[in-house]
Amino acid sequence: MQKQTTSSRIAVYYELTKPKIWYLLVFTAFGAALTASNIYNIPISIETWALMLFSVASGSAAANTLTNYHDRDIDAIMERTKDRPLPSKRIYPAVKARNFGLALAGISLVLAYAISFTTTPEQGAWATIFIAFALVNNIIVYSYILKRNSRTNIILGGLCGGSPPMIGWVAVSMSDLWTMGLAMAGLVFIWIPMHIWALTLHFKEDYNKVNVPMLTAVQSEKTSARAIALSTVVMVLFSIAPFFITTENGEEMVGDVYLWTAIASGGLMLGLSIWVTIKPMEKAAWTLFKFSSPYLAVLFIALMVDSAL
Repeated sequence: MQKQTTSSRIAVYYELTKPKIWYLLVFTAFGAALTASNIYNIPISIETWALMLFSVASGSAAANTLTNYHDRDIDAIMERTKDRPLPSKRIYPAVKARNFGLALAGISLVLAYAISFTTTPEQGAWATIFIAFALVNNIIVYSYILKRNSRTNIILGGLCGGSPPMIGWVAVSMSDLWTMGLAMAGLVFIWIPMHIWALTLHFKEDYNKVNVPMLTAVQSEKTSARAIALSTVVMVLFSIAPFFITTENGEEMVGDVYLWTAIASGGLMLGLSIWVTIKPMEKAAWTLFKFSSPYLAVLFIALMVDSAL
């Protein structure tokens, strides 16, 4: 009986970390590392893989846990979130969640710095900087400062989404970090507003109920649909950027496999955003939201496959 209780407790804390979010972020770090490894023909040790992936996983989980802790008051009111572990009091008192999140944050920083011992001190230092930046940006800038005060909160607050690919890249090589590494980070950063705005358009009444001014919750449906469509166009155009980036030696990073994958998948996303524009309703927004995560994953899969070829 005690074993079952312990298992249930672990499951609740696991739920608190929002695993669906950090799964995708860890995948982008994995994709960036493998792409860099393929391009430069640099093998990645098991130790580096473990440190990199677990630092991103624990850092993302920490950010989600600590933002859940901060948002527990509004989560208790919103229909979409009222059954989360904190508002439902499956974790009580809430300070337990805060301490858990802080522990995860500390672990993520230690693991990132430990990359120094399997690669170089410079690579470990940059991995630590990217983890620290992501934690500060997501928890302090987005959750505590912008989320309840600015309708453009997710733009500056979404910068943290670019950190996992940067960590994945820097765990392999410092070469072209600020070109191809940054481009992969940009794919995630530019994807975030469309992803979140489609979600909040679907649940706009929930957000208005708690006075959280997400852009697509406080604007009219037509204006919201245009914002989503514009962000999708920017995202699709930017997704082509990696095709034009070359190494320091002038060699192509990726080729036609990635290019045509980006064009085809981008066409689908543009079509869905046009549907939202023509019929700015919850069903269209929800469909776009559901397709957005696979879209990002497909781009990173294409980068890995093309760089391997």
